[in-house]
Amino acid sequence: MPSTVEIVDSFKDAIIQIATQTGTGTGFYLRKYDLIVTNNHVIEGNAEVTIAGKKFDKALSRVWYTDRKHDLAFLQPPAQIQLPEISLGEYGRLKDGDPVIAIGHPYGLNYTATQGVISKVDRVREGLKYIQIDAAINPGNSGGPLVNMSGEIIGVNTFIIRGGDNLGFALPEQYLRTALDIYAPYKGKPSTRCHACEFLVLPENLDSGKYCPSCGTEVKLPEMPKEEYEPVGAAKTIETILKSLGKDIKLAREGANTWSVKEGSARIIIRYNPENYFIASDAYLCLLPSDPQQIKPLYRFLLQENYRNRGLILSCVNQNIVLSRIIYDLDLTAENGVQLFQQLFLKADAYDDLLKKDYGCLERIEE
Repeated sequence: MPSTVEIVDSFKDAIIQIATQTGTGTGFYLRKYDLIVTNNHVIEGNAEVTIAGKKFDKALSRVWYTDRKHDLAFLQPPAQIQLPEISLGEYGRLKDGDPVIAIGHPYGLNYTATQGVISKVDRVREGLKYIQIDAAINPGNSGGPLVNMSGEIIGVNTFIIRGGDNLGFALPEQYLRTALDIYAPYKGKPSTRCHACEFLVLPENLDSGKYCPSCGTEVKLPEMPKEEYEPVGAAKTIETILKSLGKDIKLAREGANTWSVKEGSARIIIRYNPENYFIASDAYLCLLPSDPQQIKPLYRFLLQENYRNRGLILSCVNQNIVLSRIIYDLDLTAENGVQLFQQLFLKADAYDDLLKKDYGCLERIEE
């Protein structure tokens, strides 16, 4: 039997981070079916989402299958990327007290594994069985795998009870296996499983454009919208600016009012807070040098640059050197924003190179 460390390590390349305009979540790749599995509520309302993994950069992924009743969705995996094989276990062999590992991307953090035990194998909720666990799962973990100590997936982390003390629930693998087998013959077609009768609805059998042909329940296929999603207010202004600067807006989105782009070797994260009306743009540069003798001249340089720069601030956050700009949303327009953001992007890339070359700063490690 593999160790906990070996199990966690074996899943790293197969775990996928998922982002939409409104939030983030987790998925995992099953090579046997050549699909990414996640929760329906992670991608709800989207026919296309952003995915990222350890083996590939951000990419757009098509949503092929949705299942509201079982809270499942299947996505198109990235092209020409070899991801590892991970297998499904057997729900019927689970017992209360069995140790488990919950894997995912909580709060947008990259790859987190928490260990616990099965509190109850067959907790029933709304007519379905769930695996109740005490392993800590948080927002963003949704759609990630629940793994046994043999390194097999025994469930899909689905929901928590807010205010409870580590009350997490995973959909058992038996429901997932059934859904995968039902959809397998139609892979590459948009589909949805009727939440009333569980019939698989496809474009060719959809009744009158919106009804299940089996029971008449209204359903919605994950079809690409005729019109692209358009944000409003400050978010729209930010996306207009980013597009003018040549950035891919769909790939830049990282949940509600958050964008992430790269400029050379620097990564810039842009966040808009509608409660205080401020837009914070933080360019994460390199890390502080390991040589203590370099720290004093480095700090002197950063302070001098802050005196020279207008509107840009260099600071140290833990070990990171960060170049920031804060803008009040009413002061930002599509016209002046191009100049403000372009200055930040170009300065960030230049500072990153200069600090590594002249002050011995270290390359920033990205997960």
